[in-house]
Amino acid sequence: MGFKLDNIATGTVGGKAKTKPSVDIWKKEIHWFGSLFSNKKKEDFYTELGVLLKAGITLKEALELIQKGQKKEKLADFFEGLTEHLVSGRSFSESIRQKKEFTEYEYHSIKIGEESGTLAEITDELGNFFAKKNEQRRNLINALTYPIIILVTAILVVLFMLRLVVPMFQDIFEQNNVELPWITKVVVSASDFLQSYGLWFLLVVLAIIFSRRLLRNNVSVKRMRDRILLRIPYVGTFIKAVYLAQFTRALSLLTASRLPMLNSIELAGKMIDFIPLKDALAEVNQKILQGKSLSQSLKDNTLFDSKMVSLVKVAEETNQTEYIFERLNSQYSIEVQQRSKLLSTLLEPMIILVVGIFVGVILIAMYLPMFKLGSVLG
Repeated sequence: MGFKLDNIATGTVGGKAKTKPSVDIWKKEIHWFGSLFSNKKKEDFYTELGVLLKAGITLKEALELIQKGQKKEKLADFFEGLTEHLVSGRSFSESIRQKKEFTEYEYHSIKIGEESGTLAEITDELGNFFAKKNEQRRNLINALTYPIIILVTAILVVLFMLRLVVPMFQDIFEQNNVELPWITKVVVSASDFLQSYGLWFLLVVLAIIFSRRLLRNNVSVKRMRDRILLRIPYVGTFIKAVYLAQFTRALSLLTASRLPMLNSIELAGKMIDFIPLKDALAEVNQKILQGKSLSQSLKDNTLFDSKMVSLVKVAEETNQTEYIFERLNSQYSIEVQQRSKLLSTLLEPMIILVVGIFVGVILIAMYLPMFKLGSVLG
């Protein structure tokens, strides 16, 4: 069963938002972190929906049950809107297509489930997909949290020494006309720079933090960021494994739904938020249209390793595409777990070592003139 993607809309389609004439602003829910319907909520939604549908409950009743279980008013209204679309005669896939919180990947997966009569299985697979995606995100956060805490603490210690400790020594050296070694001059210059431009530097950092939300949807900025991350030793390999795991999981689900490979790759590219991989999949699509096989198309791009190319070639020869991509997803998921643990293990001592060097240089730079000061006073 295949779908033509010529008429895919780039934005939301139709639908008029309900407005209430008078709403107390203090009763509105404000989402400071994340979106209304995050990947974690999607995992819970699809998992629960799959269980209810497999239990024989109708789609409308299942959505009503999920709606009643929501504690937040906006989420309850969100699911109520989906139910109203169903009551008005629209299909579930068309209902979610009108919600910006859902991706085209989800829309086409649900549409496949409706047309093939496997909606319960598809929603269950979508729940597993988002569960894997959230697990990979948690692994990444767990791997980086402790090293980041150490790094931030170390930076604060170094800034404290440059801002307060070094000026105290500098005053002593100036009062006694002590000739400073070159290393002490460098540290003193860094301290002077921090005192003169420290506030501006802090404002720039805060501006970058607050502008991230505005820049995160800028394709040029994301492309530059992703390419830089990809070139960082070990970190780039780790990030690539994370997104390859997402890619193979998506293809496993789409090929299981008998969607043509060309359409599957196109949809997988739309749901992956990593520009180098999106560009690579666009190139793969073009080569498949030119008559090349999937394995040949993947082989021409360095982002896909020889393991994936070899297994995809086997899948093409044996017609076991779904099984092969499941195996690839399992392998990449294990690789992500192993690399996340190793990344955390490696970063901690490296940060401590670098910070120790900085602190040691500052202390040596301050104590070297003290010996000359001692001889002058003596």
